[in-house]
Amino acid sequence: MSASSSCFLQTRNPIVSNLPPGLRPETLAIRAAVAPSQYGENSETMYLTTGFVQPDAATSAERFASGEGYTYARTSNPTVTSFEQRLAALEGAEAAIGTASGMAAILLMIMGLLKAGDHVVLSRSMFGSTLNLFAKEFGKFGVETTFCSQTDVQEWRAAVRPNTRLLFAETPTNPLTEVCDIAALADIARKAGALLAVDNAFATPILQKPLALGADIVMHSGTKYLDGQGRVMAGALCASSQLVTEKFAPVVRTAGMVLSPFNAWVVLKGLETLSVRVKAHCENTLAIARWLEAQPQVARVFYPGLPSHPQHELAMRQQGGLGGGVVAFELAGDTLEAARAKAFHVLDSCRLLSLATNLGDTKTIISHPATTSHGRLTEAQRQAAGISQGVIRLAVGLEHPEDIQDDLLRGLRGL
Repeated sequence: MSASSSCFLQTRNPIVSNLPPGLRPETLAIRAAVAPSQYGENSETMYLTTGFVQPDAATSAERFASGEGYTYARTSNPTVTSFEQRLAALEGAEAAIGTASGMAAILLMIMGLLKAGDHVVLSRSMFGSTLNLFAKEFGKFGVETTFCSQTDVQEWRAAVRPNTRLLFAETPTNPLTEVCDIAALADIARKAGALLAVDNAFATPILQKPLALGADIVMHSGTKYLDGQGRVMAGALCASSQLVTEKFAPVVRTAGMVLSPFNAWVVLKGLETLSVRVKAHCENTLAIARWLEAQPQVARVFYPGLPSHPQHELAMRQQGGLGGGVVAFELAGDTLEAARAKAFHVLDSCRLLSLATNLGDTKTIISHPATTSHGRLTEAQRQAAGISQGVIRLAVGLEHPEDIQDDLLRGLRGL
């Protein structure tokens, strides 16, 4: 093998570009990545390959045994590594590992950390699929789960058992934007000898960094704001190098919930504009939330950026003074059917907004959580989580806020 070919192969190892220390998040979101190849590409390369040619049999054997270097795409890929390094830099984590989706990241976390007989404490206000994954699927394998109030720290503390290994929270929650005290939950977990994981998909590292507040693991659905245009599925876990290397990487290598290089590249490029997008989302959403509060047809608005939100002060401290890009509002009805009919009328009257279930997109997305994201829950579970048939979730995009308001008025005026 020639010297130039050998040099090219070595650059495929997961080495971060030679960046100066102390860079700010906006810069890390653009510059943190695997070092360029000998071609000196300025935009990170997309490595669409399933396998990597090895220089000799001894090196091949060493890499397959150690897991270092690139051998097979189910184990690692340079494009995926760039995404992992960039996200870890933004979260202030030692390491990150990409997955096929946000739910795959949760599955990876549980498979890497827990066994039959272990206990998890979980917010009952989390995303519907997360609740089902713990309540139904993990229960089959002997993992016990206690669901508690998102905001009641004492309830979390009381739920801890001797066999508790993990506390898992989502903040703000989907769709009612409830905010938990990350530092308080981290203290409970630490005293119990457990780990705290935080779903940071709504806030992103631009608004809050759970690891800096004491969390051990940060979970992301890269499908949301990290991509930013609703193009691909992606997920990730950010944690210590020890957790990623010893607990998570072996599971990905065996079970295959791997992030594709193409999706990693799309989200990697999305991260470059994350800061400006998130701040613009927050500005638009605050304007819409204030406007919704003034509408007579709206019974209640759920948005951490409003003083009326029960955890407003905590959210402002924890999220850098910004409320995020998701707002929910409730239409009152005398019966469940009446409330749902009102919500459906508003959704069906929109001509601009997208009736869909993703979020974090440049396009504003409107949805009815009780029949979509939380549709597989029982009515009792939805009521426990505060999700009535009259609740509408709005993931505010980057259109002009007055155009969003005008579209909502088409339905609100008819109630």
